[in-house]
Amino acid sequence: MPAHAAHHNDREIETLEEFDATVSARGTLAGFRVQAVDLTDRTRELLATDTGGAVFLGCRMREDAATKVRADGAMVFPPVPDLPFDPYRGLVYSPDELFESLSDGGYEATPDARAYAWFQQTKADHDIFASMLRAVHDDSVSDALDELLRGARVVGVMGGHAMARGTEAYAGAARLGRELARAGFTVATGGGPGAMEAANLGAYAAPFDDEMLSESLQLLTKAAKFTPSITDWATAAFEVRSRWPKGGASVGIPTWFYGHEPPNAFAGHIAKYFANATREDGLLARCNAGVVFLPGAAGTVQEIFDNATPNYYESRGEPTPMVLVDRAHWTEKLPTWPLLRSLARDRSMESHIALIDRIEEAPEALKRLGG
Repeated sequence: MPAHAAHHNDREIETLEEFDATVSARGTLAGFRVQAVDLTDRTRELLATDTGGAVFLGCRMREDAATKVRADGAMVFPPVPDLPFDPYRGLVYSPDELFESLSDGGYEATPDARAYAWFQQTKADHDIFASMLRAVHDDSVSDALDELLRGARVVGVMGGHAMARGTEAYAGAARLGRELARAGFTVATGGGPGAMEAANLGAYAAPFDDEMLSESLQLLTKAAKFTPSITDWATAAFEVRSRWPKGGASVGIPTWFYGHEPPNAFAGHIAKYFANATREDGLLARCNAGVVFLPGAAGTVQEIFDNATPNYYESRGEPTPMVLVDRAHWTEKLPTWPLLRSLARDRSMESHIALIDRIEEAPEALKRLGG
């Protein structure tokens, strides 16, 4: 996955390091967009630098600096007080950020849980200001995700949240994530528990020897599901991360719309949204090297046809590979495959879909379909 770099060419500044580098190299901030950077210790630079036409989104700064940049003609959107999230954030989340305070106060004390509680309250109040903040946040996350994935070959792994740790299905999904990561793909999932967590775990395990994944799978069985205790479930994941730090990177794209489902801690980059429709479309649109669909229920069925529609119309260019795993599941239990095959018949997407029996066949199927 490409490393996050300074964005001087597109005039976005998202870290204090980028701010300093821009002031040093350019000598001006005119026309730049500065996102969620704490500038309280950069008053001298702000007073001495042209900021005409700049936009400061949620940047903390001293009042004399704010007065000066406004006088230059810059727009200043101040931080919103008492929010459990930053609507102007310039980067996607990390597991440590979303699960901060897990060990001290349990899951309910984490920023992730507090953001969900805020969402539930403001949604019930029908607060227009809150809905605007949610929209700004989600657009900021989309922008950060695009920057993160620029140039990456992304394969999505979709599947249900009910897949429990300790099962062979979970282990298979983890091995799939590991193999895809080792093949140079960026693994992207819905970012939640079950099959999604397993694929992110596999990508995390990719740099280590194979024994690491086997031991991790065993350690995680102490909390097989996120119910009844998200705290226990997440703590087990962080124990794995602590024992084997600096694992491979992957992406999780979860949503507070399904707030009862926590994000998993194995996705190194988490793009979490309030709006599920934005999240679903964004997840699939970024899977430019194909998607593997593991057995799931309504959510996974929805994702199959959300992916099939642009492939059918070629609205995003050439169709991308779609691999459905478990013939019995997709032809008998939830007979999605016959409809997908009928849609694809005599269209260019026909050569980009496959139904396979075993998860071990997925990497080769992706390769065969052009992933």
